[in-house]
Amino acid sequence: MKCVILAGGIGSRFWPYSRKNQPKQLLNIFGEESMLQITVNRLKKIKKISDIYIVTRKDLYQSIIKNIEGINIKNVIIEPSGKNTAPAIGMMAAYLALKNQDDVMCVFPADHYIVGHQKFQKAIYRADRIAKKGDNIVTIGIKPHYPSTAYGYIQYDENNQIESEGAFQVKAFAEKPHRKLAERFIESGDFLWNAGMFFWKVETFLSSMRMHMPELLDEVEKIAPKIDTGESFDELWEFIKPESIDYGLLEKADNIYVVPADFQWNDIGSWKALYDVFNSDRKGNIVRGHGTVMDGKGNLIHSKDRFTAVLGVDNVIVINTGDVALVVDKDKVEDIKNLVHYLNNNSLNELT
Repeated sequence: MKCVILAGGIGSRFWPYSRKNQPKQLLNIFGEESMLQITVNRLKKIKKISDIYIVTRKDLYQSIIKNIEGINIKNVIIEPSGKNTAPAIGMMAAYLALKNQDDVMCVFPADHYIVGHQKFQKAIYRADRIAKKGDNIVTIGIKPHYPSTAYGYIQYDENNQIESEGAFQVKAFAEKPHRKLAERFIESGDFLWNAGMFFWKVETFLSSMRMHMPELLDEVEKIAPKIDTGESFDELWEFIKPESIDYGLLEKADNIYVVPADFQWNDIGSWKALYDVFNSDRKGNIVRGHGTVMDGKGNLIHSKDRFTAVLGVDNVIVINTGDVALVVDKDKVEDIKNLVHYLNNNSLNELT
């Protein structure tokens, strides 16, 4: 398998700890290693993965090649600008096709939290087998433990299992639902959390692009030889329209299968997601760094350099980075990205 890690995001929902020049994937959120390094280490343990590539932004390239171990520098590919997931994945598929169209390509986010390596490896091996068996696009879905409104969902056909491989045909992809809809998803029993992990033979994926995203395919096939020779492809990249792989291809294809998995997973997409991972005290408070909570419950304090005290409030998240202090209701953390957008529009980019 040829593995591609998407590491170009800015992690705006993790602001102010995550900044443009030091986004979430480069932060040491769990222990002494960055989320990206943890992802690389996790994938290097899997014997079937022969090569690992990282796709990232120009301004993160130096940080990655200096700080991420276990990756060939030539395998760190610079994306000239953020165009969502479809162009990044498409250009890597076209690049890998120059070497061997029969290789299985797998795509992973750079910053997810995963516990249970044996179950994780088992799911990957199963996805690899199914991808090799035919013209199948395969994804991994996580068995949901509660009706989350923070994740996308995958609905699968329980009556359409591919042989005895423990994978089912996908019926639909669903965006992040509201609470009542999420509850209905869980009750139905045929929905999984969408973990954003994908597997396919390179040829299979390019054929799907030819059917559903032909204009993008034309552009990335021009770019692929330039990646191989190390030439700039900035001018070609400008012609590409931003689009997600979900909307552009996955929601339209009919050859998609999902492998249900039950390893512990969290996309660490927001401060509330981080709250769900760490252990709290008996009042539900979590303090990371220097701080304290008095007469309050369900709070998260993240304050490494300054002491932060919270008094008499419940269910708030307080992030203090020294130059910025953020106080937000736990149920409003998804709106932090709108706050970052507001700051940028009001010439406060130095804070983001």
